[in-house]
Amino acid sequence: MDMDDIPLDIKNLTTLEEIERRFQQVRKEEDNQFDKLDVILQGQGLLDDQMKELTNILPSLETVESDLTHLCGTIKFTSSLAENISSKVKLLDLAKSQVFKAIQRVDDILDLKTCTDGVKEAMDKKDYEKAAANIHRYLCLDENVIKQSVNIGSESTSINASLEALKNARQEMSRVVSEQFDIAVQSGNEADVEKFFKIFPWLKMEDEGLAKFSTYLSQEIAKSTSANLKQALNTESTHSRYNLVFSDILTLLFEGIARTIEKQQPLVETYYGPGKLFALMKNVQKECDKQAHLIMREFLKMRNFDEIERLVRQSMFTSSKKMEENRKLDPRKLETLLNEITVISSRAELYVRFVKRRIKADIEIVYPNKEEREESWLDFQKWIKNCDLSLFIHNVISKYIIIEEYYMKESIQKAIKLDYFEEGNFTSSVTDDIFFILRQCIKRSISSSSIDCVCAILNQAVTILEMDFKSMLKKTIDNGYFTGGVLDNISLAYNVMQSSFQQGKLQSVDEKTKDNQQLFLRTMNNCEVSSEHSLVLKNSLDHDINKVFHQHLDLHKAKFESCLADLSSLSSKFRSILEMALTELHGSVLKPEFRPLVSNFLSVSHNITEDDHDNYEANDPWVEEFIFKLQNLLNRFQSALLPNIFDQLVSYVVNEVVIQLEKTVFKSSFNRLGALFFDKELRSLVTYLTTATSWSVRDRFSRLNQISTILNLDAVQEIDDYWGQNAGALTWRLTPAEVRVVLALRVEFKMDEIRRLKL
Repeated sequence: MDMDDIPLDIKNLTTLEEIERRFQQVRKEEDNQFDKLDVILQGQGLLDDQMKELTNILPSLETVESDLTHLCGTIKFTSSLAENISSKVKLLDLAKSQVFKAIQRVDDILDLKTCTDGVKEAMDKKDYEKAAANIHRYLCLDENVIKQSVNIGSESTSINASLEALKNARQEMSRVVSEQFDIAVQSGNEADVEKFFKIFPWLKMEDEGLAKFSTYLSQEIAKSTSANLKQALNTESTHSRYNLVFSDILTLLFEGIARTIEKQQPLVETYYGPGKLFALMKNVQKECDKQAHLIMREFLKMRNFDEIERLVRQSMFTSSKKMEENRKLDPRKLETLLNEITVISSRAELYVRFVKRRIKADIEIVYPNKEEREESWLDFQKWIKNCDLSLFIHNVISKYIIIEEYYMKESIQKAIKLDYFEEGNFTSSVTDDIFFILRQCIKRSISSSSIDCVCAILNQAVTILEMDFKSMLKKTIDNGYFTGGVLDNISLAYNVMQSSFQQGKLQSVDEKTKDNQQLFLRTMNNCEVSSEHSLVLKNSLDHDINKVFHQHLDLHKAKFESCLADLSSLSSKFRSILEMALTELHGSVLKPEFRPLVSNFLSVSHNITEDDHDNYEANDPWVEEFIFKLQNLLNRFQSALLPNIFDQLVSYVVNEVVIQLEKTVFKSSFNRLGALFFDKELRSLVTYLTTATSWSVRDRFSRLNQISTILNLDAVQEIDDYWGQNAGALTWRLTPAEVRVVLALRVEFKMDEIRRLKL
């Protein structure tokens, strides 16, 4: 082997180890190559079989090649034949289209001559509809195509003459139709008005036809409204509809326009096509704005609206007491005016909704494209929002809100001033009166169908409730429950003297104290009822709003929910005042009374003999007297407070009794008989308190019951039967340290045994 043929990596081997390692690699590669050769040789039989199959197929391939050559020739022939036929068909189609065009031009020329003769004959007979139909056929022809179809000569002259005659006939017909339409309008001939209105689009005068027809409809609307307004102005003040006469006239105006649109819309769409209703509505709406303005101007004048608004603003925003006394409006006189304004607003809103429905349906037909449809709808909404009717109603509603606010404030102030209490009732008249007034005002605003108006009145109602009524209740509670103490009597005596001088009659301190106490308790009841009324009002208004505004609720749902949420918040605020009152009543009146009674438990020994026990059984030394005095104490309030408030008050008492009694028990000591008698005392107390309220008090006494259980054990070790894994369903409220303290109260139990317990 030549040295140049040896690989470079072998040439570089210098040591025996490297040579042996390289030799092993080469042998390994050699073995791999032998393995691959073995695999190939194993497939030799399969390859031989495949070669035999190919050898058998070779004669068949020659036949296939011959068939393919023949097929290729056939396809080429068919392709050339198809191309020849296609070119001839194209020539035939072209010839056919030319023939049709020629026939169409001939028909157009014949139609032109027919229209010329027909127009002349119809005009002579004054058959305007037939004449207009012939002119419409002429207008549908392509004049330039007709002129190009006729060569120069007599035929060309005839065609030009016909075209000129029809052009003149169209001008004459336009003039005649316009004049005849005006004559029909002046004579009030509705059939002729409709007849000539249909002719305008045949003469391609759609805009003029719609304008004239809109003018005619506007005149009819003005005529009808003028008659209605004249009749309304002559209405006697004793008439049953006198206070709603202007809302009735507006209703007649809106209903008349709605009937007109419903009647004429099919006519317009049939002869003028879809999309023309908006143009017609714009012209009619101008007359609607004009007539509505006339009606509302008379309304403001006859109802003395501007003067009322001025006096209301003066009363609300002027601090002069003299002016308020001399010129203050009686809110009862405003009620009829407020009712009429809401009816007017409701009718206007109903009319606008009708117009929106009609125009929206028309837009959806004309604009299949979504973007164009939305753009057209936005343009319409902008137009209807800025029309004079919408702006005028918006202006009146903004003034209505101010007057309604004044009505609410003055009515509520009067209700507060005239507050009275009837024997047998828990609350005074002011609560029901105020919520009745507010509900009446809010429902009135809902009847206006104005979303902004409803939200404004709702906010005002909540503000008045919070600033006026809630503040009044809180002030009474903040004054406290007069208990007749020395300081209370001094302050009260001064107040009694002041009020006696003002009223001209004397009143004793005891009477005043009793009155203040009753006022405090009634205010607690008023807080509870006000909280309930707030939620009832919220739910009722939620139902009413959903009923009236269900079609538009999605757009304004958040706004309504925010306003109604304020009522829920106000309900919680009334309950907070009640909680303050309960805390005050419990802390200043009840707690000082029954706390010494609980402390008397310490004066009774519970480390007793059998004779003492028998004596206790015969003459109870503590619990019977405690129950009797506590019952007398609670009875003072049971007849004056609502049942659920009284239950809350008893709950306060129970919690305090449990706390004080537990502290007292931890200061006592017991033997076996004493513990047994304590258990009886505890059961008697729980039984009484359970009957004193409508809810169970046993859970409140769970710690004391567990203390009694421990005190009645026979031995210290018995606690293991109740503690830990042996507790079963019993949940211990006492800690291990407290259990040891209770066990130590038993004089028989030794401290060493108690310490050894593993709790």
